[in-house]
Amino acid sequence: MGVADTLTDQHSAWFKVERIERQLKDYVGITKKLIWQRQAIFLAATILSVFYFDPLAPIVCYSLVLLTEVFDLSLARRIEAWKDHDPRRASGFLGWIMVNTALSALAICAFVFQIALQQDSGGHFTPLFFLFAAAVFAAMNNHQLIPALALRLGIYFVTFFMIVLIDIWRFNPPLESNAWLHFFTVLFVIYFIVDCSFAFLRMYRQGLRQLEELQEEHERTKAAYEVKSKFISTVSHELRTPLTSIKGSLDLLNAGALGEVPEAMRPMLEIAGKNSKRLADLINDLLDLQKIEAGEMVYRFEPLSVRHLISEAVDANQGYADSLGVGLVTNLPSPDVFIEGDESRLMQVMANVISNALKFSNEDSAVRVFGEIIGQKVRICVKDTGIGIPDDAKDKVFGKFTQVDSSDQRRTGGTGLGMNITKQIVERHKGEIDYVSRLGHGTTFFIEFDICDMANDGLEAAE
Repeated sequence: MGVADTLTDQHSAWFKVERIERQLKDYVGITKKLIWQRQAIFLAATILSVFYFDPLAPIVCYSLVLLTEVFDLSLARRIEAWKDHDPRRASGFLGWIMVNTALSALAICAFVFQIALQQDSGGHFTPLFFLFAAAVFAAMNNHQLIPALALRLGIYFVTFFMIVLIDIWRFNPPLESNAWLHFFTVLFVIYFIVDCSFAFLRMYRQGLRQLEELQEEHERTKAAYEVKSKFISTVSHELRTPLTSIKGSLDLLNAGALGEVPEAMRPMLEIAGKNSKRLADLINDLLDLQKIEAGEMVYRFEPLSVRHLISEAVDANQGYADSLGVGLVTNLPSPDVFIEGDESRLMQVMANVISNALKFSNEDSAVRVFGEIIGQKVRICVKDTGIGIPDDAKDKVFGKFTQVDSSDQRRTGGTGLGMNITKQIVERHKGEIDYVSRLGHGTTFFIEFDICDMANDGLEAAE
């Protein structure tokens, strides 16, 4: 037997245990869910029987049914807590369910049969109806486990025949009598119950197959996602090292550190330097996105001054603003407030928002960065007077690998990941990011955070 066959057999065995576990847990789940409904039915039937028949037998049978219910609940708790997928334990649980099913069905049948014995010759309507109700209830709610359903219905069907055969055995009536009519009616009722059982069983199995298909598709999707994440991470890391060397060499050449660059070469070197920076930004964004999706992005939360955050972000982007000929105007919130956050990640957020505003602003214009306090929140705003954003472009603004202007003639480049990463970082800080914009009049991005009460934090730390 080859390795592939061995793996296939292992998968089939695992799949079989998984299905049995699902059926067992579905069965006990319905058992627990319907316990009060069953008790109401049993109690009503017992009270009715006590009033019209000898009270001792119904009370004894009802007590036996209660004992089987208690055992069912105990077994249900054990099955729900079962986690090891051991096929031997599955067989053990199924065996105990079969034993308790037999005891429960025998107690119910003893209950109805003793009623039939107390009646004179006739239709035995009451015991037959009680038994019919019990059989239909089982067909509707015990179809998860075919062995348990078959055992319960088998005991019920035997009792059906025993009740209708009482009069035939005692009085030997002719074929045209009511006793034989009741016998043939029972045959019809049994066929009806069996048909109902198959109908509910088909519906359950169809739902089970759909659930299994969804689980298999989920496993395939998860495996593909893991492969994709590993591929992106590996490729990004492998590209980063040589790209860093290339970019560093180009920066040295463009800065003249290795000598005067010939005029004919200067434009090409500048283009190469810009494109290497764009590629480095793309790799960094891909790595950040992969970390966020994998839940591996590390955050170090601590109280941060909003005035300090804005000032640092503006200073970090001042050189980029100067290169584009765009001014940066700062208005700090007064008084200063604090938020809980990771400074490096929030600086990344501010850099993305400010650089976007600068890229889409006209030369000799200004981008305004300011903060304002709104109740228990602080809002950091970045306002430009650039080209604006269309009304229906929010999905593109915060989407992955999307840009509002994705044409080949757009003024500025980008990875299409910055704002998506920004949004996820802000949401991880329990903040909100959004914007308002008018085409041709500019855009204002705003980020809101809860204000951190430094006085209370200091008191809690001291305690």
